[in-house]
Amino acid sequence: MDGFFNSLLRVDLTNQTYRTEEISDQVLQTYLGGKGLATYLMLEEIKSEVDPLSSENKLIFATGSASDTKIPGSAKYGVFSKSPLTGIYGESYSGGRLAPQLSRTGYDAIIFEGVSKAPVFLEISDQEVKFHEASHLWSKDTYATEDSVLKEVGIPQAQAVVIGPAGENLVRLACLENNYWCSAGRCGLGAVMGSKKLKAIVFHGKKKRKVAHEEILRSYIKDFVAKAKDNSGVLAYRELGTPMLVAITNAAGAFPTRYWSKGFFEDWEKISADTLLRDLEVKPRACAHCFIACRRFSRVKKGRHKGLVIDGPDYETIYAFGGLCMINSLEEIAYLNDLCDRLGMDTISTGNLVAFTMEASQRGALDYRLNYGDAEGAAELVQAIAQREGLGAILAEGIRSASRQLKLEDLAIHVKGLEPAGYDPRVLKGMALAYGTSDRGACHLRATVYKPELAGMVDPGTVEGKAELLVDYEDRHTLFDTLILCRFFRDLVSWEDLSTIYRMTTGLELDKKDLKKICSNIMDATRRFNLREGVTREDDLLPSRLFRESLGEGEAIKREDCERMLGEYYQLRGWDQEGRPRELAI
Repeated sequence: MDGFFNSLLRVDLTNQTYRTEEISDQVLQTYLGGKGLATYLMLEEIKSEVDPLSSENKLIFATGSASDTKIPGSAKYGVFSKSPLTGIYGESYSGGRLAPQLSRTGYDAIIFEGVSKAPVFLEISDQEVKFHEASHLWSKDTYATEDSVLKEVGIPQAQAVVIGPAGENLVRLACLENNYWCSAGRCGLGAVMGSKKLKAIVFHGKKKRKVAHEEILRSYIKDFVAKAKDNSGVLAYRELGTPMLVAITNAAGAFPTRYWSKGFFEDWEKISADTLLRDLEVKPRACAHCFIACRRFSRVKKGRHKGLVIDGPDYETIYAFGGLCMINSLEEIAYLNDLCDRLGMDTISTGNLVAFTMEASQRGALDYRLNYGDAEGAAELVQAIAQREGLGAILAEGIRSASRQLKLEDLAIHVKGLEPAGYDPRVLKGMALAYGTSDRGACHLRATVYKPELAGMVDPGTVEGKAELLVDYEDRHTLFDTLILCRFFRDLVSWEDLSTIYRMTTGLELDKKDLKKICSNIMDATRRFNLREGVTREDDLLPSRLFRESLGEGEAIKREDCERMLGEYYQLRGWDQEGRPRELAI
């Protein structure tokens, strides 16, 4: 089938063997690639109620029909597994330079199963899979690991994905890193790699996927770039990056502050995009084939971290350590960002855990002293989590488990075990539904309805029409994740563009109705995975604290409003009122 290799690689880490398997056209036509294919494989491969950190769990890498084309925004790969953090469907995506080399190995998906007897790193090419001993890399940070494995492989174009000490120590919020600063951050999938004693994977190859209409695709890309490169949103991202949201969300009163107690940070200007540009040396940086260049390559110019270089901090890291922890220094936030990247930890989850500790400490509910704004204390706790030392050993289990052990469940903010991103759902009502229904837990990226709410395209304070809005955004973004495309192209790639991209890459003639049907198949499949792991309607709601506590500015969200939106969402999805989907087409 055009746009795909129709090929799957299965790697057995226990026996250090591998084999290739065919993927049928029927599966690809029903689910496409990326998230769709990976979800189909998860249902087939991962048994119900398996321990996410056991040998029975599997780790799946996937590409899409846009991978290794020059379609702008196509430089992402997806990684999927049962999440150690949430115990349900886990997915994460990362950009940078790795995805093209992953694609050139000639596989639409790679499944890692079993557990290596000793630490190992893999070299996967279009010719073979090599198993390299990695005991000398165990305990190394992500930067040193990436440098080491690429040097050992010695292939100039090769790219590596690695884990740090947090993944080795099975910290349930551990992530995967590539190109130093690009993170497949959420759901703790770095711990799955760690449980398999898999320290790193190096990809390289020369296989190119055959697209259906290559000349037309080239013309489309040329026209698309000419039309979109000077778009006002593109220019804003290129100039300010995601930190521009600090000003926007604070103005809306939706910037989570003091561990979800407030929606406005008095010192927001000190951690804003303008301050980042003024006080740090900043250059825009882009992933492969991208003209947006949203990433910030930053060098600290003063203070105790002078000379520190990092790709970031992005908005979500600034929210997590700046707003939630009330740290008002971008230099300190950059340091915490760098620390998390080196250790291999998701900054959203880590920042939430640190802020949770600060709030518990302030309330006298925890025998651990950590004040809001204490950057050095935050850094010490981050290290303790990664090494599972003291209180860090409890927090390393994730917010849901930690709050239970500490008897602070009423304080903890999460949905299905995943902490929300930087958009308070008491202000942005669409995000209340989005956090609740996201298949991986409280996620902002599965639908990004914060965008129309913050931009004034819809009234953020009403629940009317939010379910319909969410389904439309969620469906389109699901297709992004099958291709796999970056979220920041959401305002540039329409339904018509999606149809065109599928036609040019796969040859499939798919109108909006056809694409919606495929989305339904994928959403039904992810829901079935979660239902068999015990997810219920109650799990699709916000934590009770957000219903009990309004923000200081008077914004609140009612449980009955969330129940209403949830019922409408289920109906639009074709699910019953317990959230059970119809049978899949395959």
